[in-house]
Amino acid sequence: MASYFDEHNCEPLADGETPNHALHLARLLLDTGLASEWDMEYNRVFGGEGRAPPASKKAVEELETKLISPAAAAEGKKCPICLLEYDEEDEVKILPCRHQFHTGCILPWFNKVNSCPMCRVELPTDDPQYEEFKKQKARAKQREFEINTLHDSMFG
Repeated sequence: MASYFDEHNCEPLADGETPNHALHLARLLLDTGLASEWDMEYNRVFGGEGRAPPASKKAVEELETKLISPAAAAEGKKCPICLLEYDEEDEVKILPCRHQFHTGCILPWFNKVNSCPMCRVELPTDDPQYEEFKKQKARAKQREFEINTLHDSMFG
Protein backbone atom coordinates (compact mmCIF):
# COMPACT_ATOMS: atom_id res chain seq x y z
CA MET A 1 0.00 0.00 0.00
CA ALA A 2 1.37 3.42 -0.99
CA SER A 3 1.74 6.18 1.55
CA TYR A 4 -0.53 9.22 1.59
CA PHE A 5 2.30 11.40 0.27
CA ASP A 6 3.04 9.03 -2.61
CA GLU A 7 -0.64 8.83 -3.58
CA HIS A 8 -0.98 12.62 -3.68
CA ASN A 9 2.44 13.30 -5.13
CA CYS A 10 3.50 15.59 -2.29
CA GLU A 11 6.09 15.79 0.48
CA PRO A 12 5.45 16.00 4.23
CA LEU A 13 6.11 19.36 5.90
CA ALA A 14 9.54 19.78 7.42
CA ASP A 15 9.86 20.45 11.16
CA GLY A 16 8.67 24.00 11.89
CA GLU A 17 7.30 24.51 8.33
CA THR A 18 3.76 25.91 8.09
CA PRO A 19 1.26 24.87 5.44
CA ASN A 20 0.64 27.12 2.43
CA HIS A 21 -3.05 27.95 2.86
CA ALA A 22 -3.28 29.83 -0.44
CA LEU A 23 -2.05 26.73 -2.25
CA HIS A 24 -4.63 24.61 -0.42
CA LEU A 25 -7.38 27.04 -1.44
CA ALA A 26 -6.25 26.97 -5.07
CA ARG A 27 -6.27 23.16 -5.06
CA LEU A 28 -9.72 23.13 -3.46
CA LEU A 29 -11.08 25.46 -6.13
CA LEU A 30 -9.60 23.32 -8.89
CA ASP A 31 -10.91 20.10 -7.37
CA THR A 32 -14.46 21.42 -6.89
CA GLY A 33 -14.74 23.01 -10.32
CA LEU A 34 -15.18 26.51 -8.93
CA ALA A 35 -11.98 27.78 -10.52
CA SER A 36 -13.66 28.86 -13.75
CA GLU A 37 -16.23 31.00 -11.89
CA TRP A 38 -13.51 32.61 -9.78
CA ASP A 39 -11.46 33.24 -12.90
CA MET A 40 -14.45 34.76 -14.70
CA GLU A 41 -15.30 37.02 -11.75
CA TYR A 42 -11.65 38.07 -11.37
CA ASN A 43 -11.47 38.98 -15.05
CA ARG A 44 -14.77 40.87 -14.88
CA VAL A 45 -13.65 42.91 -11.87
CA PHE A 46 -10.11 43.57 -13.03
CA GLY A 47 -10.86 44.04 -16.72
CA GLY A 48 -9.30 40.87 -18.04
CA GLU A 49 -10.42 39.03 -21.11
CA GLY A 50 -13.51 37.77 -19.28
CA ARG A 51 -15.60 40.74 -20.37
CA ALA A 52 -19.24 40.21 -21.17
CA PRO A 53 -19.72 38.53 -24.54
CA PRO A 54 -21.78 40.00 -27.40
CA ALA A 55 -25.56 39.89 -27.25
CA SER A 56 -27.17 36.89 -28.89
CA LYS A 57 -28.21 37.42 -32.48
CA LYS A 58 -31.71 36.19 -31.67
CA ALA A 59 -32.14 38.71 -28.82
CA VAL A 60 -30.98 41.56 -31.06
CA GLU A 61 -33.30 40.49 -33.88
CA GLU A 62 -36.25 40.39 -31.47
CA LEU A 63 -35.72 43.97 -30.24
CA GLU A 64 -38.62 46.28 -30.95
CA THR A 65 -37.96 48.43 -34.03
CA LYS A 66 -39.87 51.57 -34.91
CA LEU A 67 -39.66 54.61 -37.15
CA ILE A 68 -39.47 58.06 -35.59
CA SER A 69 -42.74 59.92 -36.07
CA PRO A 70 -42.87 63.60 -37.09
CA ALA A 71 -44.06 64.49 -33.58
CA ALA A 72 -41.16 62.59 -31.94
CA ALA A 73 -38.65 64.18 -34.33
CA ALA A 74 -39.97 67.62 -33.37
CA GLU A 75 -39.10 66.93 -29.70
CA GLY A 76 -35.40 67.18 -30.55
CA LYS A 77 -34.32 64.06 -28.68
CA LYS A 78 -30.88 62.67 -29.50
CA CYS A 79 -29.43 59.21 -29.94
CA PRO A 80 -27.18 58.69 -26.88
CA ILE A 81 -24.51 56.98 -29.00
CA CYS A 82 -23.99 59.31 -31.97
CA LEU A 83 -25.54 62.39 -30.27
CA LEU A 84 -27.47 63.29 -33.44
CA GLU A 85 -31.11 64.32 -33.18
CA TYR A 86 -33.63 61.77 -34.36
CA ASP A 87 -34.99 62.73 -37.75
CA GLU A 88 -38.39 61.83 -39.10
CA GLU A 89 -38.48 58.22 -40.37
CA ASP A 90 -35.19 57.26 -38.62
CA GLU A 91 -35.24 53.60 -37.61
CA VAL A 92 -34.57 53.00 -33.91
CA LYS A 93 -34.23 49.92 -31.74
CA ILE A 94 -35.98 49.96 -28.37
CA LEU A 95 -34.29 47.91 -25.66
CA PRO A 96 -36.12 46.08 -22.82
CA CYS A 97 -35.11 48.94 -20.50
CA ARG A 98 -36.98 51.29 -22.92
CA HIS A 99 -33.86 53.20 -24.03
CA GLN A 100 -33.80 53.74 -27.77
CA PHE A 101 -30.95 54.15 -30.24
CA HIS A 102 -30.46 54.48 -33.98
CA THR A 103 -30.37 50.96 -35.41
CA GLY A 104 -27.03 51.70 -37.10
CA CYS A 105 -25.56 52.84 -33.76
CA ILE A 106 -26.72 50.05 -31.47
CA LEU A 107 -26.07 47.02 -33.71
CA PRO A 108 -22.25 47.43 -33.69
CA TRP A 109 -22.46 47.91 -29.91
CA PHE A 110 -24.26 44.60 -29.44
CA ASN A 111 -21.66 42.87 -31.62
CA LYS A 112 -19.18 43.67 -28.82
CA VAL A 113 -21.14 43.65 -25.54
CA ASN A 114 -24.56 42.50 -24.33
CA SER A 115 -25.68 45.48 -22.23
CA CYS A 116 -27.49 48.76 -22.75
CA PRO A 117 -24.94 51.58 -23.07
CA MET A 118 -27.08 53.77 -20.81
CA CYS A 119 -28.10 51.60 -17.86
CA ARG A 120 -26.18 48.32 -18.38
CA VAL A 121 -29.29 46.10 -18.47
CA GLU A 122 -28.07 42.90 -20.09
CA LEU A 123 -29.49 41.04 -23.07
CA PRO A 124 -29.04 37.28 -23.34
CA THR A 125 -25.84 35.97 -24.94
CA ASP A 126 -24.92 32.85 -26.91
CA ASP A 127 -22.22 32.00 -24.34
CA PRO A 128 -23.50 29.19 -22.06
CA GLN A 129 -20.70 29.68 -19.51
CA TYR A 130 -21.51 33.38 -19.15
CA GLU A 131 -25.24 32.65 -18.88
CA GLU A 132 -24.55 30.11 -16.09
CA PHE A 133 -22.37 32.69 -14.33
CA LYS A 134 -25.24 35.22 -14.49
CA LYS A 135 -27.65 32.64 -13.01
CA GLN A 136 -25.29 31.86 -10.14
CA LYS A 137 -24.81 35.55 -9.46
CA ALA A 138 -28.59 36.10 -9.40
CA ARG A 139 -29.06 33.13 -7.05
CA ALA A 140 -26.42 34.51 -4.68
CA LYS A 141 -28.14 37.90 -4.68
CA GLN A 142 -31.52 36.25 -4.00
CA ARG A 143 -30.04 34.22 -1.12
CA GLU A 144 -28.55 37.38 0.39
CA PHE A 145 -31.94 39.12 0.12
CA GLU A 146 -33.70 36.19 1.78
CA ILE A 147 -31.17 36.06 4.63
CA ASN A 148 -31.55 39.80 5.22
CA THR A 149 -35.35 39.48 5.16
CA LEU A 150 -35.21 36.62 7.65
CA HIS A 151 -32.83 38.56 9.89
CA ASP A 152 -35.04 41.66 9.77
CA SER A 153 -38.15 39.63 10.57
CA MET A 154 -36.45 38.08 13.59
CA PHE A 155 -34.68 41.13 14.98
CA GLY A 156 -36.48 44.09 13.41
